[in-house]
Amino acid sequence: MDEAVQEAKLLRQVNALIVAHLRGQSLGQAAAAVAAATMIPLSAADSVPANHLLRLVAKGLAAERGGAASAFDSAGFGGVVPPLGSGAVDFSVQDVRGSSKSFPKHEAKHVSDHKNIARCAKFSPDGKYFATGSADTSIKFFEVAKVKQTMAGDSKDGNARPVIRTFYDHMQPINDLDFHPESPILISASKDNTIKFFDFSKTNARKAFRVIQDTHNVRSVCFHPCGDYLLAGTDHPVAHLYDVNTFTCFLSANPQDSSSAINQVRYSCTGSLYVTASKDGSLRIWDGVSAECVRPIIGAHGSAEATSAVFTKDERYLLSCGKDSSVKLWEVGTGRLVKQYAGAVHRQFRCQAVFNETEEFVLSVDEQNSEVAVWDALTAEKVARLPSGSTGAPRWLDHSPVEPVFVTCGNDRSIRFWKQTV
Repeated sequence: MDEAVQEAKLLRQVNALIVAHLRGQSLGQAAAAVAAATMIPLSAADSVPANHLLRLVAKGLAAERGGAASAFDSAGFGGVVPPLGSGAVDFSVQDVRGSSKSFPKHEAKHVSDHKNIARCAKFSPDGKYFATGSADTSIKFFEVAKVKQTMAGDSKDGNARPVIRTFYDHMQPINDLDFHPESPILISASKDNTIKFFDFSKTNARKAFRVIQDTHNVRSVCFHPCGDYLLAGTDHPVAHLYDVNTFTCFLSANPQDSSSAINQVRYSCTGSLYVTASKDGSLRIWDGVSAECVRPIIGAHGSAEATSAVFTKDERYLLSCGKDSSVKLWEVGTGRLVKQYAGAVHRQFRCQAVFNETEEFVLSVDEQNSEVAVWDALTAEKVARLPSGSTGAPRWLDHSPVEPVFVTCGNDRSIRFWKQTV
């Protein structure tokens, strides 16, 4: 009898998780239907943390595969994955003329310099930190709160240093960076064919504590949302999937005739999909479990390089950038071009286009005019042109996933932090 009662309680818990998951993806009608069919009050989903079902499933799948606890499990870091679908922009709306939003005013501060070109930047999932990588082979690591102190001029000692530390362990330029979703781990990809792991919880650590030796120039890296795997895009045409505990490398058995180097790899929020943006101008969407190519978009940027690609939070759309000076929005399910964001020049350097934290705006760089270009994500109208303040072309831009701040860096070696003014 007790066993039957426990099973019934577990079933109600599972149903509540399903309802919460559907609501979290803005599938309100489906959530209401499941709630009614299972007699679960909709209010029961209010106390369920965002993405809780996804995390439980990820852990269960890892256990089913016989995976041990991650070597990077670390209490206290508190990884944050942005809630799916909450306030998501509905890109399926057709008639959006005359409804562009105004981009809020931002102020910028020059916070540091590298000794050579600053090639990439990345925020942590919780938005507390960001890091930059350079052709000088170094990585600078920043704390957002300290950067804000220097901008406000209210640091207690009057001399707050936004750069927490600098990591030196590569032999050639840094191409990309990523943060572990839960643990205080920063990884870097380099032209020296390595992926290096840095523990930023250790204040005296300047060198990597683990290294993956790849066979090619590693152009891009991205952690799976569960943190146990990472993708590497390299000069090899097929993405390299690594188990971060064993460093075992897996390749797709279905490479889809890809023959060009990969400029960027990115997982979707749940890890159910990933995308590769290649030098031949193509985008390919892959199943995150089977590594099967489910949607090739050949010639997405013509014959020009596709330099970046990122999923929307609801995983229904894909934002890409290319050296054809275009930023495009694609429907994942069909591969259909939905919107095009025009008016920024980026033909020479690898750059990326990103959403702001609410996905209401798209940001990228204009290397010809040394500006940050901003579009209304829904209307595709350019709504702001922000002088970058750089003496050379801006190369990279990354936006915080949790608040209205972003970072730019580029050819003049400088790092600039931007925040919305009140």
